[in-house]
Amino acid sequence: MLLDLITFAKTQIHTITSTALAVHVCEILLITVMVFGFYRKFIKNTQAEKLVNGIVILFLLWLFSEVLIMINLPILGMFLKILVMLTSLSLIVIFQPEMRRFLGYLGQTGFMNMSLWKNETKKDSEEIDILKEIIEATKYLSKTRTGALIVFQRGLSAGTFFEVGTKINADISTELILTIFHPNTPLHDGAMVIKDNRILSAGVLLPLTEDPTLSWKYGTRHRAAIGMSEVTEAACLVVSEETGDVSVSVGGILKKYEDLTTLKNDLMELLGYKVDKK
Repeated sequence: MLLDLITFAKTQIHTITSTALAVHVCEILLITVMVFGFYRKFIKNTQAEKLVNGIVILFLLWLFSEVLIMINLPILGMFLKILVMLTSLSLIVIFQPEMRRFLGYLGQTGFMNMSLWKNETKKDSEEIDILKEIIEATKYLSKTRTGALIVFQRGLSAGTFFEVGTKINADISTELILTIFHPNTPLHDGAMVIKDNRILSAGVLLPLTEDPTLSWKYGTRHRAAIGMSEVTEAACLVVSEETGDVSVSVGGILKKYEDLTTLKNDLMELLGYKVDKK
């Protein structure tokens, strides 16, 4: 009888342990899926990716320091742990602009609706019409060699860079774009910012790139486009005043376009528009 009770108790303990282990495994898998989904949605291919990679490396170094302490190498382990702590504090200073933009993006009104249902709420026909207006304006600007700089705000908020400028908040049209960049208007020297399929502002001053290897042939507009794309996720379209060449800067890399069809397709992909496969 006693032996049966002991056997029954062992069976129950084993069942409870197995169930708890299964629950913990499910929790770990759920957390992994959530973190990976968040990374792909908001972090991957953005400036914040550098910050995340740095945090992962520091975490691995911290684990390694704990291992060193466990194998009786306390001096080396504590040295590495202190180094990780000091580096972690420096990350707050180094990546302060990225953290500020990310927190500002999370605090935007309707963040969850904008992030989760953004693709469903877009109107493909409206987006293509807007893109046609931009392409037509670009075609005329290039033909007449009228300098222009258009910033397409994407991803994390970059509102701090757009505080110096004239608020427009108007529908996108070829006529309005050409009017803004007409040489005799007060706003033609600055950048025009497009956000959520609307012209947000114009006459905006952008940060210039500090790349010392950049060719001397690039003027202020090109340097501003490259500089803006280096510190934000924005895509910057530039029309050269000297040559009429059309270029787009993304991630600090400037790409020149020979035909507007390729430009249109790349803009559709960059802005998340549904590509017409026909």
